[in-house]
Amino acid sequence: MSDGGRFEGKVAIVTGASGGIGSAIVARLASEGAKLVLANRDPPRSGDTPDGHERWNAVCDVGHEDQVEEVFDGALQRFGRVDYVVNNAGVMTFKPLQELTREDWYKVLDVDLLGAAWFIKHGFKTMKPGGSIVNIASVHAVETSPMVAPYAAAKAGMCSLTRTASIEGKPKGIRVNAILPGAIDTPMLWDNPNVKSGAEVIDKADVGKPEDIAAAVAFLLSDDAAFVTGASIPVDGGRLAKL
Repeated sequence: MSDGGRFEGKVAIVTGASGGIGSAIVARLASEGAKLVLANRDPPRSGDTPDGHERWNAVCDVGHEDQVEEVFDGALQRFGRVDYVVNNAGVMTFKPLQELTREDWYKVLDVDLLGAAWFIKHGFKTMKPGGSIVNIASVHAVETSPMVAPYAAAKAGMCSLTRTASIEGKPKGIRVNAILPGAIDTPMLWDNPNVKSGAEVIDKADVGKPEDIAAAVAFLLSDDAAFVTGASIPVDGGRLAKL
């Protein structure tokens, strides 16, 4: 139970909520009073935080629009409103371009790009003026490395989607922004074959914490960012500045 904060009485949907960054976002928003819808592809594991009047674990493959719609319907049934969406779900594949199949491409695009598009669509249909959406993109949208073409393309597309959504969301009173995380201390970073092989060199000084991303999300969702929309903001410790 929260002691109150900027998001008291508000409801946020977070996709990919069980991952390293997702868990940090959930913890930050909960600490500031938000009620949470945790949208994950897999059912909660034993020991995960149970459903209650403060949060709901929603099973959702974000690449399927019907499941996304069910998340919004469930959120409205349980909490009566949706104020914020954080599109954090993401997957990567590691293959050279000439080996990528249609299935490889759609595995990534369905989650990393179309999943965000479905949540924005149904967010626009559900949320009231004052709502805010944050898309978790990546520095790979701007500067990338070999073997991750679908991921980099999807994240670049997410930044473009953010700009369009901000334009269409403005008359609705809904802001849409993107964050471009750099190297963040999560299993997704250290299990990356490019990092393991040295194809992508990570300076330890450039590695941030999931909480750094969560803090940026909280700012962009809040009224403190009331005049910020359509922005794609690197949160990378300056890594892009020197690439």
